[in-house]
Amino acid sequence: MSDRRPNIVFIMADDHAAHAVSAYGSKINHTPHIDRIAEEGMRLDNCFCTNSLCAPSRASIMTGTYNHVNGVQTLSTEYDARQPAIPRMLQEDGYQTALIGKWHLGHGGVHDPRGFDHWSVVPDQGRYHNPVFLGMDGEQRVIPGYCTDIITDLSLDWLDRRDPDRPFFLMVHHKAPHRNWEPDAKHLSLFEDGDLPVPETFFDDYGGRATAAREARMRVADDLRMDDLKRILPPGLTADEQALWKYQTYIKDYLRCVQSVDDNVGRLLGYLDDRGLTEDTIVVYTSDQGFFLGDHGWYDKRFMYEESLRMPFVVRYPREIPAGGVNGDLVVNVDFAQTFLDYAGVAAHPRMQGRSFRPLLRGEAVGDWRTSAYYRYWEHDDGIHHVWAHYGVRTDRYKLIYYYADGLGIPGASDRVFAPEWELFDLAEDPWELHCVHDDPAYAAVRAELEAELARVQAEIGDEPHVRAGT
Repeated sequence: MSDRRPNIVFIMADDHAAHAVSAYGSKINHTPHIDRIAEEGMRLDNCFCTNSLCAPSRASIMTGTYNHVNGVQTLSTEYDARQPAIPRMLQEDGYQTALIGKWHLGHGGVHDPRGFDHWSVVPDQGRYHNPVFLGMDGEQRVIPGYCTDIITDLSLDWLDRRDPDRPFFLMVHHKAPHRNWEPDAKHLSLFEDGDLPVPETFFDDYGGRATAAREARMRVADDLRMDDLKRILPPGLTADEQALWKYQTYIKDYLRCVQSVDDNVGRLLGYLDDRGLTEDTIVVYTSDQGFFLGDHGWYDKRFMYEESLRMPFVVRYPREIPAGGVNGDLVVNVDFAQTFLDYAGVAAHPRMQGRSFRPLLRGEAVGDWRTSAYYRYWEHDDGIHHVWAHYGVRTDRYKLIYYYADGLGIPGASDRVFAPEWELFDLAEDPWELHCVHDDPAYAAVRAELEAELARVQAEIGDEPHVRAGT
């Protein structure tokens, strides 16, 4: 067994849903290189974000804290890069650290990644074609080509220039497959031979659930823009036919972007193989959250529903993680930092709120592992998607959601306030979350248990429950 501390390559896509990864049984996509990580390591089946929005999720990953602690509740709240975070902690303990690609924790055009020996990032969301990159010297430069390829090129270039005698921590953050889904030339003709399967919930009417589902404005049928579709709607289609045409147009471009990500994951894995680094390197592939791929008729994320909540997470480390493993324990993105620190032999910061899941990756049973995952979406009723603020808990079988529907004066959230509502789902009986059973007498005991668990978790992590004014 080597005494060398492992290298860590953390590959994160933006908005890549688990059900668009073939290792997770995708019906619409094949991702052989991402699948290879799972086949040679482990797949986590219940990995969840704690806020399904890009910047808040990234802040939790970097700091190992929930958003009320790290301060990044919405896309408009500031990230204080001085707070304890995994890159600097590893850097201070001898690791070489680098970040290439999408940072998305700057606000107002300011980008300030700290704890990295090297970084090169795309401003804000970045461009798919001929992207602008911002470097540590403050200079911006346009790099010709396709963003996913370029991020990988820059990552491999840094790996070539690193000190081979020191371990490294490399964050490869892809822009893809974020909206507005612009494929590269190589994949433009992919999926042209026929239609892809339509989600079972595509024509969801949102009946029997909270008003929030009906009020959201991210429907494939109604809310995609011309720059999303990039094509003129054919004439003479019925309303349902128009919706299906938009779905096929959207999902094919989305998956074409994913294919480029998968190709470039293959390039990174090949580099590690060719340089003899495979055995000594932890490789993770994940996304900053899930995404609706026509599920419930939606694109985007934000809700606590499964497709948005679930993150793909596959990991390989041949020295310790047995090949072909699958784990179903509840893991959240707040756990990532402490897990990496554990592998590196660095003590977690007392402020961190997660827990290392290294024992789970070894295939061990952990008797006192968490039995619920906490979630909170703060960007209430923004001016585009109109998803209401909510929080809740998910256990192995049930999910309780409270739409408190109040922006609380937080930047990026609306000042409009709506009547609060609850949802409760039995995921064993209703995996698509179509039938709220919150008011069903048969679930009264379950509801009481979940309400108690929600209160317990909020107290444990220090997140204040919402209190309606005047109550």
